[in-house]
Amino acid sequence: MKRWDADQESVAETPDLAALAALLADRTRAAICMALLDGGSWTAGELAEYAAVAPSTTTEHLNLLVSGGLLAEERQGRRRYVRLAGPEAAETLENLAGLAPYRQVPIRSLAEANHRRALHHARTCYDHIAGALGVAIVEAMAERGLLGRDYGPVLTVAGATWLTALGIPDTGPSAAHRAHVRTCLDWTVRRRHLSGAVGAALYRHALEHGWVVKAVATRILTVTAAGRTAFRAQLGLPDEALFPSLAFAPPRA
Repeated sequence: MKRWDADQESVAETPDLAALAALLADRTRAAICMALLDGGSWTAGELAEYAAVAPSTTTEHLNLLVSGGLLAEERQGRRRYVRLAGPEAAETLENLAGLAPYRQVPIRSLAEANHRRALHHARTCYDHIAGALGVAIVEAMAERGLLGRDYGPVLTVAGATWLTALGIPDTGPSAAHRAHVRTCLDWTVRRRHLSGAVGAALYRHALEHGWVVKAVATRILTVTAAGRTAFRAQLGLPDEALFPSLAFAPPRA
């Protein structure tokens, strides 16, 4: 057996959770990350306006988030665009939001109340459907045997057949090594919604076929009349899953 030399220089890698937590410990940086869950690319100026902070302060926050691996950036001429680093970053943020304690925020107008109600009902979580609609979809799929559980959620044979019948292309593992089926802990409902390659494919199908429409410059999704018909026929979703609730406060655990 080789004897350990105490003077020998050696290093090992270990996850630095404290560094990730520090990135999100600032409310402005957290707000920026939550805004980018719409899956789009934003300029520093747009994020400064959204977060109501000075452009120079926003730039400092963005530099930290990019260097920390949560955001990616792209330059087009003099413009700098930032987005979430990928679906794993989006799922991490949504799961953390689902575990985070609630804090009270004032609602100052009917328009703001309606906005929050719509956000809680249906929204994008990067590239898949979240909110009460997203949770209802994954639960209906499980009840119909389209999703099962192994060591995690899996698409069953019946689920694969169902996707094919809808005209959704193969969502099996790709060169990008994206998880086939995953779930995120939804922060508004505190139950799971569907993510991964299957969740993304289902959202694209719903968008392309007019089941949902995405509001401009927000994450909000609205279920159309065609979408209500389709979700009822395909998954038996009840009306409470297809229309925003009059109560937008998330349930307490």
